[in-house]
Amino acid sequence: MKKSTLLHLRIPFSFLLMPVFLFAVSVSPEFPLDKLIIVFVSLHLFLYPASNGYNSWFDKDEESIGGLKTPPKVEKELLYYSLLFDALAVIVGFFASWQFALMCFIYGAISRAYSNDKIRLKKYPIVSWLAVTIFQGGFMFLATYLALNQLTFPELLKTEILFPAALSTAMLMGSYPMTQVYQHEEDEKRGDLTLSRMLGIKGTFIFTVLFFACAMAGFTSYFTTYFDFNRVIVLNIALLPVLVYFLFWFRKVWFDKNAANFSSTMRLNIISATCFNLFFFYSTLMNHFSVFS
Repeated sequence: MKKSTLLHLRIPFSFLLMPVFLFAVSVSPEFPLDKLIIVFVSLHLFLYPASNGYNSWFDKDEESIGGLKTPPKVEKELLYYSLLFDALAVIVGFFASWQFALMCFIYGAISRAYSNDKIRLKKYPIVSWLAVTIFQGGFMFLATYLALNQLTFPELLKTEILFPAALSTAMLMGSYPMTQVYQHEEDEKRGDLTLSRMLGIKGTFIFTVLFFACAMAGFTSYFTTYFDFNRVIVLNIALLPVLVYFLFWFRKVWFDKNAANFSSTMRLNIISATCFNLFFFYSTLMNHFSVFS
């Protein structure tokens, strides 16, 4: 594998999608370590990098992209490796359950439809927003929860499972447009009307505030209903760095649109993912290990 291919797979970038996985783990009644490892490897080492690589192959970005400030020129092998990683995600997923493997296959198909120039969901702002947030959010929450608890598809249709799945999508509905806020010129060159381009830079920030507020209201309702209000307090404390940085950055962007750049976007993404990951890790300890509860 060439270095450029490895870079475009952006395996470390999977860290930013880990909150959905950890959320499902934290609220899962079962904690089978073998299934947990299989699901993690399938999603974070194969499925998400495959999606990254496939997207890079069709975009052929010359400017910064998520996880790469200066992306190298793509090589033909990137396409082959992304398809191989997709296949490996499904194969590894079978060791969890055939239902989980099927959900990995569906995710991979949607991911290819998002990027492929023949379909290119990415150029439709609302469709791409819904596709990414539903499949990276709620769909992957359900896939993880199903695998850990060895459920069938009908058994997922319960309020106590669908509620946190919906919250996983809500988390991403506000944050996803922020990942596009520095790419307006690059997207315009390709003819991709992303949601962030449609909203404008300031509009993207306001949109994120509104959806983040809705998501936090949802988390408050969920944890109060199924756990306790103390969990809500810890969540708000954990996310305080995200709020502080976001408001600081928003103020800078309000007076200077050039402040909506790659470095600031990645910094927000990393802070947000770290805070959510820490909270869900804490929640996992509280739910599965009595010594911490």
